[in-house]
Amino acid sequence: MKTHEVVPDVIDTAPGSKLEVTYGSVSVDGGNELTPTQVKDIPTVNWNAEDGSFYLLCMTDPDAPSRKDPKFREFHHWLVGNIPGSKVSQGETLSEYVGSGPPKGTGLHRYVFLVYKQPGKITFDEPRVNNRSRDHRPNFSIRKFAKKYNLGDPVAGNLYQAQWDNYVPKVHEQLSGK
Repeated sequence: MKTHEVVPDVIDTAPGSKLEVTYGSVSVDGGNELTPTQVKDIPTVNWNAEDGSFYLLCMTDPDAPSRKDPKFREFHHWLVGNIPGSKVSQGETLSEYVGSGPPKGTGLHRYVFLVYKQPGKITFDEPRVNNRSRDHRPNFSIRKFAKKYNLGDPVAGNLYQAQWDNYVPKVHEQLSGK
């Protein structure tokens, strides 16, 4: 996380454990490069969760629209709260998953996965965002979100990097609600 400057761009403290994130047979591994085609579908995510605890999962891109000009930092791609243990599918989806869509010519973007242990079940007052909308996704801050809901520092995390490929126009079309 420090090598790829996620600390300090996204969070203040690196998580203590590595989040397992897989897209089929492809694994996210601390900043490895994946293609938007490889990450178009919802990944499988696992972490060491405590029984009886609730967690929040976030996937965010701090490099929107580019790493050199991050004026939309962060663009969040996925946000699920009230996850019982590590059962993401049983959590409350605040923002549905959207794969990577880095604009052409903007180079590598970092896609950061973070898990926070919640102090208990939370009533989130955030707007719900489906996977066909870009509303409420740009200029997100997981740091501010975590502070608002008293989540503390992330307990697990991982990241990959991606740049434009020929699947990106489909992501952009999807986000335009067409």
